[in-house]
Amino acid sequence: MPGAGSSPLSLRPSGRFRNLNALAIYALTVFTGAFLLFQVQPLIAKYILPWFGGGPGVWTTCMLFFQVLLLGGYAYAHFTSRWLKPRTQAILHLVLLGAALALLPITPAETWKPSGTENPTLRILALLTVCLGLPYFVLSSTGPLVQQWVAQSAPSRSPYRLYALSNIGSLLALLSFPFFFETHFTRHTQAQLWGWGLVGYVLCCAFCVLKMWRVAQARHSDTPLAHPSTSPITSPAQPSNPPPLRYSTALLWLLLPACASVDLLATTNKICQDIAVIPFLWVVPLALYLLSFIICFDSPRWYVRLPWSLAFVVTTLWITWLLPMTSKVSMAVLLGVYCVGLFLCCMVCHGELYRLRPDPRRLTSFYLMIAAGGALGGLFVAVVAPLIFNDYSEMPCGLFLCALLFILASGRSAENLAPLPRWRRLAGPWLWAGLLLLGLGLWFQSHQFPATLVSRSRNFYGVLRVAESGRDDPKSHHFALFHGHTWHGLQFVSPSAATLPTLYYNPWSGAGVAFASLPRNERRIGVVGLGVGTLAAYSRTNDYFRFYEINPEVQRLALTYFSYLAHCHGKVEVALGDARLTLAKEPPQGFDLLALDAFSGDAIPVHLLTREAFALYDRHLKTNGVIAVHISNDYLDLEPVLVNVARELHYHLAVIESHPPPAQWYFKPTIWVLLARRQDVLDSPLIQRAARPPEPNCSRVSLWTDDFASLFQVVR
Repeated sequence: MPGAGSSPLSLRPSGRFRNLNALAIYALTVFTGAFLLFQVQPLIAKYILPWFGGGPGVWTTCMLFFQVLLLGGYAYAHFTSRWLKPRTQAILHLVLLGAALALLPITPAETWKPSGTENPTLRILALLTVCLGLPYFVLSSTGPLVQQWVAQSAPSRSPYRLYALSNIGSLLALLSFPFFFETHFTRHTQAQLWGWGLVGYVLCCAFCVLKMWRVAQARHSDTPLAHPSTSPITSPAQPSNPPPLRYSTALLWLLLPACASVDLLATTNKICQDIAVIPFLWVVPLALYLLSFIICFDSPRWYVRLPWSLAFVVTTLWITWLLPMTSKVSMAVLLGVYCVGLFLCCMVCHGELYRLRPDPRRLTSFYLMIAAGGALGGLFVAVVAPLIFNDYSEMPCGLFLCALLFILASGRSAENLAPLPRWRRLAGPWLWAGLLLLGLGLWFQSHQFPATLVSRSRNFYGVLRVAESGRDDPKSHHFALFHGHTWHGLQFVSPSAATLPTLYYNPWSGAGVAFASLPRNERRIGVVGLGVGTLAAYSRTNDYFRFYEINPEVQRLALTYFSYLAHCHGKVEVALGDARLTLAKEPPQGFDLLALDAFSGDAIPVHLLTREAFALYDRHLKTNGVIAVHISNDYLDLEPVLVNVARELHYHLAVIESHPPPAQWYFKPTIWVLLARRQDVLDSPLIQRAARPPEPNCSRVSLWTDDFASLFQVVR
């Protein structure tokens, strides 16, 4: 007769059912922790991007912080599992969980806004540490800790499946942010939802901690969980200690994830340089990076060396040899090539990493080295590369390192893999020859400078280039400033043409029309975005020009290679720092014209286009003043944003779109939007002849405020 505990009528769950419930909560904890870990990355970046210029350097610095904290969380998981008794580990982790909740909310205070032109890297890292450090640290430790606990309580289950599950949670968090959370919730609501998610995570994690404690008590063990003598993973056929770890294998555990991290951040920078700095484009490389983890760590059958390595070689040779020789490539093709190259690089790195995975008794050590490699790659791209390179050279370095590591890793096998295959022994010389060819291609690409390049410099805000052209023809001899592939200014050397306003500021542009409509004497002009100072070409005696520029290197180049500022007929000043923060500190300037020219390049400082920003601009205008906004952009349609702001703040608006003759190559087609409090200001015959009606379908874009602004709505 069956006992009561096994009766089908008994309401007491069986041990198998209880174990399944526990495993479900373990899985939920890992998934929730990973989701919150990656959901908070774009969320906190959305808060601080406006304060530090909105460029790719902000995201790279954030990624460095996230990778270092991930390393800290993995180190905590490793050492507490190895050296702390279960009771001590449980108490410590419960205290950290409670402290993380006590630090909510995570929104940074206004006092963290930069006050000058110092390098923002250290300030961003300090801000993130204070506002997000402990919660992110606790979340970072979840994966390896819970996997270690599962390995102890359910040794028949593969803990590596939980690693794939954590990456699925991370991927879902990244994809849901730009396509759901950012488009449906304000920034404040997103932070609140994340806080409630953290509460749910803490409850699940507390259950896991208590379960781990009970398992240890049931075994009457007070030895650290990762101690080999108490590991339930060890079967009678296995030795009590794992096989000795080779130093070369441990080094590959470090370098393979470091290479993938370098290529991730390098590809992100390359996309920003060649395409656009759009936050949800940052998600694409990171999502591919995580997808490679999911595929490689789910099962060994997904990564087969030969096809993946061949695909990587073909794509890399295309990037290094064919792409630089192609004169024009569409945005879709360029983005596709870069992303495919990144994905294949990550598949090779993470596939080889999984092949070198250790015995589960070295689980936390393995993950610690992975996190250390990721942090090492982030440190190289965010801190070292800007100091030693004057261009984005990280991508060639990452591709070359990936090829080298593949050759080294394919010559090694983990303890549980077969000896070196025959194909690898025969292909060795060809692999080294291919590596040499790849290195030559990367060197060729990185040294394919235009013969006209006279200056190239790099800092936190990006890479700036100055090119000189037409030296043999006095009529066409000119200097030009580029940020990525975007023109930021052009000036002729000939004295007769040196004061000609060129590119987006020509006399037929909205800027030229606005200047022609202003009073003739003692005009006060504000300009957000210096470029080379082209708008100073419209200056007259007794005028006052005040430029606002966040990048000090732009000012240096404008004064060194261009003379617009030096030839300004009136008084000219340059205020360094974020324009909005600077204007907020200044007394009313009484501008006749405030020109905003920070949106034609790749980086779009959204905080300069919100309702609150235009309310600030209004404080610095005369009653009959004009705000002129340059919105020419290949990838974003910003006109609906300004129409909505004008409607909200009761501005009158005129859109001026100009298309100069193709023969005048030094004039660019432009779109400017003029806004004024008084309709009579825009009723000037010059403005009315040049203006066109605004777009009719502007309701598709929400009103941009400091708390809600979605670039996804304005993508062309």
